[in-house]
Amino acid sequence: MTNIFAPTAENLSRAAETIKNGGLVAFPTDTVYGLGANVYLPDAVAGIFAAKQRPLFDPLISHIADIDFLPEYAQTDQRIMDLAKHFWPGPLTFVLKRKDNNHQLDLVCSGLPAIAVRMPNHPLALELIKNAGVPIAAPSANRFKSISPTTAQHVYDSLGERVDMILDGGPCAIGVETTIIDLTTKEIVMLRAGGLAKETIEDFTGEKVIISHGSPDKPSAPGQLLKHYAPSMPMRINVCQEDVRPDEFFIGFGNVQNAQLNLSPSGNLREAAANLFAFMRLAETHKEYSGIAMSPIPETDLGLAINDRIRRASFKE
Repeated sequence: MTNIFAPTAENLSRAAETIKNGGLVAFPTDTVYGLGANVYLPDAVAGIFAAKQRPLFDPLISHIADIDFLPEYAQTDQRIMDLAKHFWPGPLTFVLKRKDNNHQLDLVCSGLPAIAVRMPNHPLALELIKNAGVPIAAPSANRFKSISPTTAQHVYDSLGERVDMILDGGPCAIGVETTIIDLTTKEIVMLRAGGLAKETIEDFTGEKVIISHGSPDKPSAPGQLLKHYAPSMPMRINVCQEDVRPDEFFIGFGNVQNAQLNLSPSGNLREAAANLFAFMRLAETHKEYSGIAMSPIPETDLGLAINDRIRRASFKE
């Protein structure tokens, strides 16, 4: 018996009540599974940090279910609302100026003057947020720095009974976390590459998106720490097939030979992103190997997000 629940109306109602009352609920989104708590209950938000063993200086993303609610929650302008109406629901997070000095939100924001907000493109997530009646703070539902979860079983394997409920919505479609953009400045600044390509944002806005890798010591958004998304064994990246060592589990991409797993034999970056975390999790279970080798991935479109994740996963502390 586990704490994984089918997405029935009864379980969804129970999950919403759990959120309202200060519990933790893991739920599927379009990107990865999130570990959710009531954004207005600091004790519940503290439970997220405790369950993940995540440092308090690493801010969380708030999930909302209604675009019209955004101006009530954060400072907005026409550009922000235009972006929200075009890209939400979807894999894009905004970093915005906080609307007021609501101290209930200090922990979610890690004390920063800005707040990160998104609207997930998943019916179960949206229904949960609507039923709970509050924004839901939700980082990825896994232990801090470990591989992000794309199935309910991944959540259970990582967090077990630390979560009150895990809603099973099947595998996540995108497989890497959201793109995060800072809209508190005149220019659009990408703080984290993710499920929405930089080029897509530029095409819509007609503006150049500036890439910032942030400060690992003082992150202004999730996913900026140097070591993150890491498997339990060492990983090398940008490894050509002829350079794979005998003791390494080889994850390929494109037309390569002798890969134990291939993110996308056809070289499709969307397929590769969807498979990335699940394949890394599978690789680390093969204890007959002492490391993981990863094929080179192009630095275009979703390849920007994939390379960001594997660079952090392979970082040597």
